[in-house]
Amino acid sequence: MPAKSDNKHPKTRTLLEEGTLNPAPEKVHDPKFLDSEFFDPHDIVQVKYEMLRRVSVENASVTNATGVYGVSRPTYYQTKASFDESGIAGLVPKKRGPRGPHKLQGEVLAFIQGQLVARPRAATRGSRRAHAFPVSRHVGLGTGHGYDWREHVTAAELLGVELRTLG
Repeated sequence: MPAKSDNKHPKTRTLLEEGTLNPAPEKVHDPKFLDSEFFDPHDIVQVKYEMLRRVSVENASVTNATGVYGVSRPTYYQTKASFDESGIAGLVPKKRGPRGPHKLQGEVLAFIQGQLVARPRAATRGSRRAHAFPVSRHVGLGTGHGYDWREHVTAAELLGVELRTLG
């Protein structure tokens, strides 16, 4: 049988594609996961479920269970809350990244489209009327880098950026 850590293994590929691949399977020290073909330390949903089961059914302490399954105590409590709310589906990691549209919408988009039709040359330089739509654009590196800030730009400035990227 190929090693469980082999990325060519079909189950490992599937776990990776589905976002359920445990990023630290080497931290799982439960003997069931080390000596069994059924229990797979690479499957984060299975690891989380067994951790919850150990505390709930076997009355293990949270500290002991988190050590055996290689997660932090806050992760345990988040996992438990997700499981209590959504059942087994709550153990599937949520997709990371943006969760909403990031394109111009509503009256700002309508204004820009109107400017492009009515006065395409003036729109590329920015229109004074566009200043009526203050827009925030994220320009920091993000909170993971120690800071997060926003720069306020006008719709006219944003219009210039949008036109340069389209043209």
